[in-house]
Amino acid sequence: MHIPDGFLDAKTWITTSVIGAAAVAYSLQKTKLAVDSKQVPKVALIGSFIFAAQMLNFPIAGATSGHFLGGTLASILFGPWIGSIVMTAVLIIQAFVFQDGGITVLGANILCTAFIGSFTGYGIYKAGMKLLTGRGRSVITFAAAWFSIVAASAGVALLLAWSGTFEPGTALKAMVGWHMLIGLGEGLITTLVAGYLIERNIPLAKEVTLP
Repeated sequence: MHIPDGFLDAKTWITTSVIGAAAVAYSLQKTKLAVDSKQVPKVALIGSFIFAAQMLNFPIAGATSGHFLGGTLASILFGPWIGSIVMTAVLIIQAFVFQDGGITVLGANILCTAFIGSFTGYGIYKAGMKLLTGRGRSVITFAAAWFSIVAASAGVALLLAWSGTFEPGTALKAMVGWHMLIGLGEGLITTLVAGYLIERNIPLAKEVTLP
């Protein structure tokens, strides 16, 4: 759901740039507590997978584009702070190297995709795992991934509406409506990959609690 340059007005992209930069800086501090050098290859591998999956996107009428997100997958495996940094790195490379998503709106894309998506998915996953175990993990993982992409798309829609680019109803209908469908694929991929890694007891990064 990359927002291209020109879709947000100055007040919106400047505000989101400042907030996004602050969020990334804070996440980097938290990440130092969550990962050691032995975990870096695993984080890089998942980041590469998410990057490749996100390159497959398609336009959505009335808004931007739709594609696999991946924030919940990274957050389940490594925690939300690392997950948000992985997503931020993916977005930066896509914007500067592949012109997928605008430069001036990078902060907005980071807030919606890296932070709203990652923390929504992680929060639902952690809350659900307190209630369900065993086979219930797959249900919770699927739900967390689905809600994460819907929440991120709603964030994009609200920013487009705040900028006056589209009417709120038009932006929400286009973004959220389509991503409710895309979320089915998001949930399936996240469930399969996370389940495969967790069931094989692959060591993951140390979890850091939310502030």
